[in-house]
Amino acid sequence: RARRRLGAAVRMLAALVLAGGVYTAFTPGAFAEDNVQLSAAGREGKALYDTSCISCHGRDGQGVKDRGPSLIGVGSASVEFQVGTGRMPMTRQEAQAEQKPPQFDDAQTEQLGQYIQELGGGPELPDGPLVADLESDPDALARGGELFRVNCTSCHGFGGGGGALSSGKFAPSLGDATAEELYAAMLTGPQNMPVFGDNQLTPEQKKQIITYISVQLQDDKDPGGLFNLGRYGPSTEGMAIFLIGITLLVFTSLWIAGKS
Repeated sequence: RARRRLGAAVRMLAALVLAGGVYTAFTPGAFAEDNVQLSAAGREGKALYDTSCISCHGRDGQGVKDRGPSLIGVGSASVEFQVGTGRMPMTRQEAQAEQKPPQFDDAQTEQLGQYIQELGGGPELPDGPLVADLESDPDALARGGELFRVNCTSCHGFGGGGGALSSGKFAPSLGDATAEELYAAMLTGPQNMPVFGDNQLTPEQKKQIITYISVQLQDDKDPGGLFNLGRYGPSTEGMAIFLIGITLLVFTSLWIAGKS
């Protein structure tokens, strides 16, 4: 009986070792390489990482419990968004990292992104323009508007002014977002935002959404009228119409009564 139990334990241990070996062999991207050969930009990024990011995200981007998540697999696109907008490094742990003046310039942000990309892979911003060419595709603006209304307005509002979410989080305003930030956000899904990979929105559709935001919401400023009223939707507009309308009606009634 003891031999049978020992044999069962040995077989179980061998099966676990075999399963672990197979998993490690077929999922190498889940871990950072110990002796990865970095490019020149990657080495510069590692130097910046070791002085500014390692305390929260750990050695080789593996993450630190209760401080910062692992960066393996997040890609340079995540760095473009988080570091390029000043959300990282965070000042303190909060429900959501807020946008603030960036601590790194564009070159340093690119170097950090290159290091994280070489360390563990992940989504990258594509080369070339990130907006649609309206001269060759004049319908891109309209299609971008449709995609924006279907996928983005529930959180960012129809005017791109942002809005409150649960647990102290919020969808930020899109008024000053660059094309790089918008594309990176769709690729990586920061905070409560869902990830819009190429299976959900093709690269061309992402560019159409960015075109709509930059042309219709940013350049035109207030496509819905003269005053945006915070772009909070029909509640704000209805309240403004009610207050202004009632005030005008009261003064008109008093004026008519005085004349009569």
